[in-house]
Amino acid sequence: MLRRISVDSQFTITYVRLNSNTMNDFYPITNLKGIGQKTAGLYNKLGIFSCEDLLYNFPRDYIKYENTKSICDSSVGETVSIKGRIVKQPLLKYVKKFKIVSAYIKTDDQVILATWFNMAYLAKSLKPGEMYVFRGTLTVKGNSYCLEQPQIFTIEKYEELINSLQPVYSLTKGLTNTSVTKAVKTLFNDPYYFSMNFKSVERDSEKVRNALETIHFPKDIDSLIEARRLLVFDEFYYFILKLRLLKEDNERLKNNFNIVESAYTKRLIESLPYRLTNAQLRVFNEIENDLCKDVSMSRLVQGDVGSGKTIIAVLAALQVAANGYQTALMAPTEILATQHFSSVTEMFGKFNIPFKCVLLTGSMSKTKKKEVYEQIENGEADIIIGTHALIQEKVKYKNLALVITDEQHRFGVRQREMLSNKNTSDNPHILVMSATPIPRTLAIIMYSDLDVSIIDEVPEKRLKIKNCVVGQEYRNTAYNFMINEIDNGSQVYVICPLVEESEGLEAENVISYTEKLKAVFPDRINIAYLHGKMKQNEKNSVMNAFLNNDIQILVSTTVVEVGVNVPNATVMLIENAERFGLSQLHQLRGRIGRGEKQSYCIFMSTKKNDATMKRLNILNKSNDGFFIASEDMKLRGPGDLFGIRQSGDMHFNLADIFNDVNILKEAAESVTELLNDDKDLSKPENANIKQIIEEEIRKDLYSTL
Repeated sequence: MLRRISVDSQFTITYVRLNSNTMNDFYPITNLKGIGQKTAGLYNKLGIFSCEDLLYNFPRDYIKYENTKSICDSSVGETVSIKGRIVKQPLLKYVKKFKIVSAYIKTDDQVILATWFNMAYLAKSLKPGEMYVFRGTLTVKGNSYCLEQPQIFTIEKYEELINSLQPVYSLTKGLTNTSVTKAVKTLFNDPYYFSMNFKSVERDSEKVRNALETIHFPKDIDSLIEARRLLVFDEFYYFILKLRLLKEDNERLKNNFNIVESAYTKRLIESLPYRLTNAQLRVFNEIENDLCKDVSMSRLVQGDVGSGKTIIAVLAALQVAANGYQTALMAPTEILATQHFSSVTEMFGKFNIPFKCVLLTGSMSKTKKKEVYEQIENGEADIIIGTHALIQEKVKYKNLALVITDEQHRFGVRQREMLSNKNTSDNPHILVMSATPIPRTLAIIMYSDLDVSIIDEVPEKRLKIKNCVVGQEYRNTAYNFMINEIDNGSQVYVICPLVEESEGLEAENVISYTEKLKAVFPDRINIAYLHGKMKQNEKNSVMNAFLNNDIQILVSTTVVEVGVNVPNATVMLIENAERFGLSQLHQLRGRIGRGEKQSYCIFMSTKKNDATMKRLNILNKSNDGFFIASEDMKLRGPGDLFGIRQSGDMHFNLADIFNDVNILKEAAESVTELLNDDKDLSKPENANIKQIIEEEIRKDLYSTL
C-alpha cells in the first residue's frame, strides 16, 4: 500500500510503503530462537511485533538486590531482604473465597509474619526448618513485624543477585520477566539484526549498540545514566524534528472561511451559572481573533485540571457554528466523548442555542452510525463530538472549519492532521486542549507547531482538595476514612502503579489489590478494577457503573488520569506514590474535587526517606499544577531513573520532559542547527536522519489506519 505525504514545500516524502522492509523494524520477533507463534502472540499484547519493538521495549524499572539485613537495622516501610527459617508448616486459609498463605519466619533477632495472596502452592512448597531469603516491604501489625507478598529466594540464588541491577519489564499473563530478559539477550547475540542501521543521531553505531545493551543490562548506575542520556536525546531529537517539519508545512496555510464574532457566544457567557475567570476570557479572546483571520489557527490551550478548558472549546465551536461551519471535537475515550456530548446538548437546550450536536464513536450500532454520517455530510450536524471514529473514511464533512483535540498528549500529531485533512478543499483551524501542566518554555518546545495559550486560574468557588502524605502504617486509618466517606454517599478512587503482579517489583497492582480490599471491606461496598489492558467495552462498562455509583471503590492504574468527571468521587488513595512523577500525581488528583463536597487525596508511600518525603510534600503545599511541575523539575534530575515516567503519554519509550528538560533543550537546539544548514535534509550526511523520519511518519500513518 502506498501513501503520498507532503511535509512541506521543499521536504516531501513522495511515497512511503506501509509494509516496507526498510531498516530494522520489520525483522519479526519470531526470528528469535525460542519464540514461536504462541509466544509471539503474548508479546503482541504488549505491542511487540518486531525485534525493534523488543529492543526499544525498555525496562520499566530496575531492582538492586542489597545484602540481607536484620530487623533491628531495618525501618518500617522499607523494602528489605531478610534471611530466615520457616518456623512451622505454613497455614492456608480462605477469607471470602480468597486464598491466603501465612508463615512465621525466624530471623536472627525476631520472628516475623509473612503472608501471600492467591499463592496456595506455597503452603506445601515452603519447608519448615529450611533457610530462605524473603524480600518485601516491612510493615507492622499490632506488635508484630510483617512482610506482605514477599519474594522468596534460596540462599545461593540470592547471593548471585547481590549488588546487581536486574531489569523489570512490563508483562502480560503467560509472559515472565525471565523469558523477556532471555529474549532480549538472544537479540543482542543476533548478528544479522545488528548489521542494520540504528535509529540514532549518533554516527558511531557501536556506541549506540552499547547504549542499548546497557539500558537493558546495566553494569552500574553511572553507565546506565550515560546510556540513557544518549537514547533520550534521540527520542527528543526526532520528535521535535517531525514537529518542526510539520510547522513549516502549516504556518502559512490560508483559508477561505468567513467567520466573525457571534452574539451567541456572548449570550452563552452571560447565561452561565458561573463567571468565567479572567484567564478563560483572555484565552477565548485569543481564539476568537484567530478564527476571524484568513490564516488557519494552530493553537494549544493549556490549563490545569479544573481550570475550565472545556467551556472554551464549546465557545469556539459555537462561534464556528453561528457562522455556518462545522466543528469536530475528538476525545481520547468513548466515555469522555459521551460526557462532552451530554454536557453540550444539555447546555444548548437550557439556553435555547439552536445548533445541533451529534456523537460518533466506534461502539455505536451501524444504523446509528449511518444516521450520524448523513447528518454530518448534509450539514445538519454543526458540532461533531467523538473518538478516533471522526477520522474514519466513511465520515464526510460538509464544511469542517474547526478541529479540536481534547487531551492532546493522548493523540499523535498525525492523528490531529488526519482529522484536519477531512476538509479536502480548505484548511481548518486547529485547537488543541491539554491538562498536562508543562511550563510555558517547555510547551513551546514540545508543541513547536502550535501557538500557546495558558489558563492559569481556577474557578473561585471550587473547594481546594485536602492532601496528606503518609506511610503504610496509616493504611487502616485510610480504609476507615474511606468507609466513612462511602457511608456518607461518596465514592473512592484507589490508584496502583501496576496492572498485575510483576516479578521483582514491590508495588501494588490493581488485580491483587482489588482482591485484598474485597477481603477487608464490608460486602455492602462494591469494588471493581480498571486498567488499560481491558477491552474497550469492559472499560466503558466499569466507568459507567462508577459514574452511576453502582461501584463505590474503583481500583485503577493511571488510565483514569484522563477520564470522565465523577463529581461524587471525593477520596483518592494513591499507593506507591513515590513511583510517580509529581505532575502525574497532580493530574490523577484532578479526578476528584469536581463536585460541591470537600475532597481528599491520600498519597501513600513505601519509602519515607528525606528526598521522597520532600518531593511528595510539595503536593501538600500546592494544588497549582504549573508550580508543582516547576518544583518537580528542580528536585528530579537525569539520575532519577527509577519509577514511572510522568510524560509516558507522549509516546516516549524512555524520555521524560520534566526529568530530562536539559536534554530536551539540547535536542531542540540541535534540530534548529540541522534545519538551518539543510532544510530539506538533502545532504548525503543526513540521509539516515531523513530515512528515520520517513519511517516514523510511516509508522504514525500505520497506527491510525
